[in-house]
Amino acid sequence: MIRRLRSALVPYALALPAGLWLAIFFVAPMIVMLSVALETGNLISGFTLTWHFATFWQAIDLYHVQFIRSFVYGLVTTVLTIVIGYPVAYWIAFRGGRRKSTYLLLILLPFFVSFVIRTVSWQFLLADNGILLGHLKAWHLVSQNFHVLATSFAVVLGLTYNFLPFMILPIYVGLERVDESLLDAAADLYSSKREAFLRVVLPLSVPGVFAGVLLTFVPAVSDYVNAQILGGTSTTMIGNIIETVYLENNQYPTAAALSFVLLAALLIGIFAYARALGTEDVFEAAAA
Repeated sequence: MIRRLRSALVPYALALPAGLWLAIFFVAPMIVMLSVALETGNLISGFTLTWHFATFWQAIDLYHVQFIRSFVYGLVTTVLTIVIGYPVAYWIAFRGGRRKSTYLLLILLPFFVSFVIRTVSWQFLLADNGILLGHLKAWHLVSQNFHVLATSFAVVLGLTYNFLPFMILPIYVGLERVDESLLDAAADLYSSKREAFLRVVLPLSVPGVFAGVLLTFVPAVSDYVNAQILGGTSTTMIGNIIETVYLENNQYPTAAALSFVLLAALLIGIFAYARALGTEDVFEAAAA
């Protein structure tokens, strides 16, 4: 009886550290954030919990454009990182040979530099008279009025560059686990390279794509550095709004409401994405 009880409690004991971690650093901050969002008052007289749910509707009504823009930027960035990152990860996994570690190091090398500095470097590259556009204008390849900074293109470009490794590495891990004998078997069954990729490699790399999408989409949507440095007033993301409302306007309930809505929307999107993709299929492919 005691042995059965111990066997039944072992899984819960193993999951206890992760559960405590989530409770302390995720659930508890969410509860605090929700309580702050329901407060009213000001910085001088203080804030009081009055269960003012209207703050959520007011925040969404005022900043719904920035919410939509952030999700659009995040979606476009995720798609671009897949389009760019999957071929790179595929080439390293199947053609990298002994230099796989070197190629992965080159991908990770920019991470040794601050996120802000990497983004500012793009500001110099994309400036109207910068290294790139300055020469193109001097050669009369583009008009003198042409500019890239303060546009959606510049923000998405910065997001794609900064979060590309988050897509490449998980996909590489998924592709690295593909047994090449399966490709030989597909060739023996008269499958073309295209059919072997679509029927063997791509399904087995789904766990990597799944992880890459999560690691890219979530931080891209909530990012504010790229929009602040590379964007303008027409490219403001919800992260910029939260920063301004909290640090400059000192409207803590509104900032907390915006943060809570953003996190809730991301969680709903993640669960919907996982359900649509089929988490069981993902885990089965990962186990295989």
